[in-house]
Amino acid sequence: MTDRVLIKDLPALADGPVSVSGWVETVRDQKKVQFVVLRDESGAVQLVNPRNSDDQGVVIADQPATTISALTQGSFVSVTGRLKHDERVKLGGIEVKLETLTVASTAIAETPIAVDSGIDKRMDWRFLDLRVPRNALIFRIQTTLEHAFRTYWIDNDYIEIHTPKLMGSPSESNAELFKLDYFDTTAYLAQSPQFFKQMAQAAGFGKVFDIGPVFRADPSFTSRHATEFTGVDTEISWIDSHEDVMHMQEELLAAGIAAVKEKHGEQIKALFDIDVVVPTVPFPRIPLLEAKRIVAERGHIVDRNDDDMDPEGERQIAAYVEETYGHEFVFLTDYPTSIRPFYHMRSDEDPTITKSYDLIFRGTEITTGAQREHRVDVLEAQAIEKGLDPEELAYYFDFFRYGMPPHGGFGMGLARVLMLLLHQGNLREVTYLFRGPTRLTP
Repeated sequence: MTDRVLIKDLPALADGPVSVSGWVETVRDQKKVQFVVLRDESGAVQLVNPRNSDDQGVVIADQPATTISALTQGSFVSVTGRLKHDERVKLGGIEVKLETLTVASTAIAETPIAVDSGIDKRMDWRFLDLRVPRNALIFRIQTTLEHAFRTYWIDNDYIEIHTPKLMGSPSESNAELFKLDYFDTTAYLAQSPQFFKQMAQAAGFGKVFDIGPVFRADPSFTSRHATEFTGVDTEISWIDSHEDVMHMQEELLAAGIAAVKEKHGEQIKALFDIDVVVPTVPFPRIPLLEAKRIVAERGHIVDRNDDDMDPEGERQIAAYVEETYGHEFVFLTDYPTSIRPFYHMRSDEDPTITKSYDLIFRGTEITTGAQREHRVDVLEAQAIEKGLDPEELAYYFDFFRYGMPPHGGFGMGLARVLMLLLHQGNLREVTYLFRGPTRLTP
């Protein structure tokens, strides 16, 4: 039996016998010849089956003609035949003349979604939605992006860790927590690997990264929020300030996007009509108060009682940076202590300001990063100031009681990066199986 060949590899083969497998995309059942467009995970090819006829020209109902006539869209089949290069064939300049066709499984004739189905309907039938080449490409891009991140970190001597997602106490606050029964006690789904990344610094690991699930009990229905998402997290020791973390992140993103452009740039242009832009390093940096002033001059006033930058402000500062620097990224720095976690280090010059930043990509925040407070007495005082119970954080403070180097890091949402990189309007489009306040299936 001829070994199965991926459709993308057919053009490089000489004319001759081949075996391909995939699902049926279309069938044209004509009087004298049948055409089937077969798609697999790598591409599509046209199958051709000339019908047999008797001496009087009457078509003979034989195999595989009768099987092809009964094929439904989406059925999975395996075929053998002869590959032929023919520049007249619109689909790739090749076709396969059928010899045998075996149906592995037959699809129901009526498909539940269409090209113009709404996003909620498509999410109900996500496995069918992902057969669309454009949607499938997203997850090849995701694979390349993650691999490039890992390559950057491993080449720079980082250690990969896998932090637990079941926690015995809240990781940062009691807000946005999923609680669950855990034998005779209560457990929480991790909002962040933050504490465990910091534990690795106390363990002397130096530089670590973690790519894994994050859970937020946030009842938001926006296009950029999810209750479960993949977090890309890192933490490094012996930094002088959050500037060291920012420098590492901009190098990481530049490496990741460069890898995506190199491997998928042409496909992204063809299917998304987007030219992938590899960002130059360093990224622009703007203190938060200055950013708010710039945004105000553009006609948008951030609520004076809001210490953060609002979504419209993020869009406006991104537009300013694009116009001024020709850049899709901008670091906003010097966030106030009022909106930052207790473990962010505060400025020596102004204790109302933290040594932290947000990274904005094409108008949306994708990262919060900071230098962490490593002095346990200061850390405990800041936790109490934030209204946290030191007893609930006792295990965390223990990390610092036996020595801790100066350190910092960031957390970044993988799906947000993909959403913005591919100019998509909704996180659901770039999430394999989305989880939100009203979606737990499929």
